[in-house]
Amino acid sequence: MPGTQDNALTELPPIPGKRYFTIGEVSELCAVKPHVLRYWEQEFVQLKPVKRRGNRRYYQHHEVVLIRRIRGLLYEKGFTISGARAILETGTSTRPSGTSIPTKLDLPTVKRELEDLVAYLKAD
Repeated sequence: MPGTQDNALTELPPIPGKRYFTIGEVSELCAVKPHVLRYWEQEFVQLKPVKRRGNRRYYQHHEVVLIRRIRGLLYEKGFTISGARAILETGTSTRPSGTSIPTKLDLPTVKRELEDLVAYLKAD
């Protein structure tokens, strides 16, 4: 089953409608190993699972969503831990180069800019 691992990284299963999830369940839901989840708890202040008997971690739904977001920033978008932390703290999305990514496309503006670019290129 070599293709199963690749598929698990690209398509995550839906999050069940439970109140609490164990670290093993979150690991499967987010395709991240448990030791990585424990490390992320130290790096991201927003990630604070409830700890009960024997120091067992129980994650809530919003934390599973947060972990998926962290995973996307780190593994898919290529951010560093500090870059992902900054995005989560500010609530904005920036490129690693520091330029901002537009969150909403203004199509008339994009069209006008493309027309200006075409006119500029034809002038050469």
